[in-house]
Amino acid sequence: MLELHCKGFLFDMDGVLISSLGSVERCWRAWALDHDIDPELAIRTAHGCRAIETVRKLRPDLDDRAELLRIEDMEVADQDGVTVLAGVPEFLRALPEDRWTVVTSATERLARVRLAAAGLRVPQRFISADQVTHGKPHPEPYLRGAALLGLDPADCIVLEDSGSGAIAGRAAGATVVATLFSHSPQELHAAHHLVHDLTSVQVRWQDGSFCLRLTPAQP
Repeated sequence: MLELHCKGFLFDMDGVLISSLGSVERCWRAWALDHDIDPELAIRTAHGCRAIETVRKLRPDLDDRAELLRIEDMEVADQDGVTVLAGVPEFLRALPEDRWTVVTSATERLARVRLAAAGLRVPQRFISADQVTHGKPHPEPYLRGAALLGLDPADCIVLEDSGSGAIAGRAAGATVVATLFSHSPQELHAAHHLVHDLTSVQVRWQDGSFCLRLTPAQP
């Protein structure tokens, strides 16, 4: 087992804490078909990125704010199959409230709905897509997340599942542990460590910091 130390945790939401894969793919497929876009391209582009940036990449001719609201409404209405991922409740129970937060590419409205649908406690404050100027893979979201906890990013562990998120966490100066929920090891090249899911990670408070023992996934 590998041992790491940190003072706080910055969690991506989808693919780390919860799975909303079905909702994401259904909604982006419907949006793509309505806009003459290859649905598979839309789904690939949307994973790990803010919806507004996905719209800008795929249809820069459209009103990005209007399309963001449209896709947000679709995703908020579709919570079928949203579930908490393995190991998450136990992991979060081991953490004081002020030592972790969520850093997500979803809007605040959508994040709150999804976390509630999965039955997870919602942090009082977290970083969402509508609170940053630049989304992942830019480091801004994770820099903002560390600041929210009052910590240096170097004292934080980022838990991610996407390539863009791993790049963002590493660029922010944090240690990145990525799960293999949705992306291949090759796509997660920016992560420092890979695990299958949070059942592969044990956490305890020790001498003023967290001690993590994790079982790395084999690439």
